[in-house]
Amino acid sequence: MNDIINLEGNVPLDLLLNSTENAIIAIDCLGNIVYANKAVERVLGVNGIELIGELVSEYFPTTGLLHVLETKQPELAKKMVFRDRVLLSNRNPVFFEGNLIGAIAVFQDITVVQDFIDELIEEHERTKELKGTLEAVLDNAYEGLILVNKEGIITMTNQPFASFFNASPESLIGKPVLEVYDNPKFPEVLETGQAVYGYIHKLNGHEIIANRIPIRRNGEVVGALGKVTFKNVNELYSLADKVNALTSEVDYYKHKLLNLKETKITFDNIVSVNPKLRQLFDTAKKVALNNSTVLIRGESGTGKELIAQALYHESSRWKGPFVKVNCAAIPDTLLESELFGYVDGAFTGAKKGGQIGKFELADKGTIFLDEVGDMPLSMQAKLLRVLQEKEIERLGDNKSKKIDVRVIAATNRNLEELMKNKEFREDLYYRLNVIALNVPSLRERIDDIPALVAHFVGKFNHQFGAQVVEVDKEVLNLFKLHTWPGNVRELENVMERAFNVVDSEEIELKHLPIYLQTLKGRKSSNSHKGQSLASIVEEVEKEAIVFALAAAKGNKVQACHALGLSRSGLYKKLEKYNLAD
Repeated sequence: MNDIINLEGNVPLDLLLNSTENAIIAIDCLGNIVYANKAVERVLGVNGIELIGELVSEYFPTTGLLHVLETKQPELAKKMVFRDRVLLSNRNPVFFEGNLIGAIAVFQDITVVQDFIDELIEEHERTKELKGTLEAVLDNAYEGLILVNKEGIITMTNQPFASFFNASPESLIGKPVLEVYDNPKFPEVLETGQAVYGYIHKLNGHEIIANRIPIRRNGEVVGALGKVTFKNVNELYSLADKVNALTSEVDYYKHKLLNLKETKITFDNIVSVNPKLRQLFDTAKKVALNNSTVLIRGESGTGKELIAQALYHESSRWKGPFVKVNCAAIPDTLLESELFGYVDGAFTGAKKGGQIGKFELADKGTIFLDEVGDMPLSMQAKLLRVLQEKEIERLGDNKSKKIDVRVIAATNRNLEELMKNKEFREDLYYRLNVIALNVPSLRERIDDIPALVAHFVGKFNHQFGAQVVEVDKEVLNLFKLHTWPGNVRELENVMERAFNVVDSEEIELKHLPIYLQTLKGRKSSNSHKGQSLASIVEEVEKEAIVFALAAAKGNKVQACHALGLSRSGLYKKLEKYNLAD
């Protein structure tokens, strides 16, 4: 072989080979390196002179030259990796006078020469064909797939498809598809060139839904791809049920969202004729125009959330989100993640990918922190930082994020008393109490009762499809005597209860809850004569709680809703009146 390489000519062969940009290595029939040009050192990073006489398998075990000696066949455009370099190699056997005397490999460094690779791939039709076929398969692949050529011979399949026949993909490749199973759609697709989608088919005893898609090259059908869309028809029915359910749910929320957008709550459409409350609304309208933090105070059921929504709708932030958080309804251990969100892996059971918090959801809008007086001290410190720094930090993260949120807080608790008992931070109190709106209780604005009753009659006539036209004067007079510990929410619940049992066009005393019906008898008998207002309120409040629990059959959650109390508020009153289990 050395003699051949050193053949004399007009131009020395060695000079020619050393002038190329490609690395060249030649071996004899025993696998010994007999030639290496200068480009070997640049391309492969190995001194070519040192290679002479060495076994090629020790230096380049992946060149494939030894395999070429075995097969006596060239191997073209083979990619290999050597010392972190990607190389393209052409390997050819060398014959002299009909005898194999060795093999030669030419290496091209394609690590940074991708354009050359593309040109080389385009020059090799076989590689191009493989590339096109693989792309078609990948574009259409599903968990059961099969590929046939234009003669209907299986050229590729995967394990999910082969599993239908308790076979391996290798055992199916090369067989005519008609021998593998009866009545495939492939002949029809190969003949017409038209895809067939979503047909139900029996596949070795399995009722499946499948697609058959023609594969074209240069406008000619060269094969067809089959993919199983559903391995069981019942899967489709199940999916259809889920889609229908999701569609219904989306329609529901779209309708609800439209209603929310259309029902723009303002101070002018909140029902009230009471001068004290109307004066509060006038103040709130002015407050709504700026971004100052607002603290709404008042008993449960007075309409604090309604006022918060009116503040939002009459502010410049009304196009942004309005996010409500009930601080008393969320367990202490979850409140931080609920308010500020968390990152992936922040704690055991955390949702993959993390979760955005309520403050981030409210960015460029308003967040309403209801029952803020029930927030644990540990969270109060973190809320204070958000109010001061205007930034939040997700649970498990070490990066802060700036937010633009207006805070409206509400509470029915005596914050001053809580501060004395070290249950509420003084610094947070002053941060929240920038603008204070004190909502009067219903017993302080008895003059609103007729207007509120008329409003609820209209609301529940529409909701129940009823035809109530009036409320008995005796009922209205009784309403004015009641102290309404649950405030407007209690009045609304009483009216709703009446609409559930009314059988005429008039709401009468008999349609009211028992605790209100008995109130008339107690008032007429002067049973509260000599009692203080506080003791009368407590007595009525206790009766209301007993009635609500009885109506809810002991379900405290339902009783909370009926009374307009928070969970913690109900438990405190149960303990106060010795009604706890």
